[in-house]
Amino acid sequence: MARVAVTLFSVVCAGCVSNQAGRVLDDKTLVGPEGEQGSMAIVAEKEAAQPATATYNCADGSMMTIRNLGTSIRVVGPDEEEELPASPANQRSRYGQGVDAIVLDGREALVVKGRHSPLTCTR
Repeated sequence: MARVAVTLFSVVCAGCVSNQAGRVLDDKTLVGPEGEQGSMAIVAEKEAAQPATATYNCADGSMMTIRNLGTSIRVVGPDEEEELPASPANQRSRYGQGVDAIVLDGREALVVKGRHSPLTCTR
């Protein structure tokens, strides 16, 4: 079902692309297919650095502390402590091992533990 939806989405989006492309004169001026000029803003998304240690309040009422160790994080909860490596290793927002994972996004952490529903936590 998901493959059908992704394929259909790709086909629909492909119909939205114009055959005439604009070109960029410099880092701020865009020239359209008819020669018209306009300005553009370049927005760079930068991965926000996570604090070395942060405490999160979760939607189920629990709390956890995440210690950022660089290539891994240590998650300390009320009942257990676990270290999760970055996955893939070259980034600093997704951590996981086996069926456990945490995705850090700004002030939020999405926690997936085994077969349980994902849990949103905020700091």
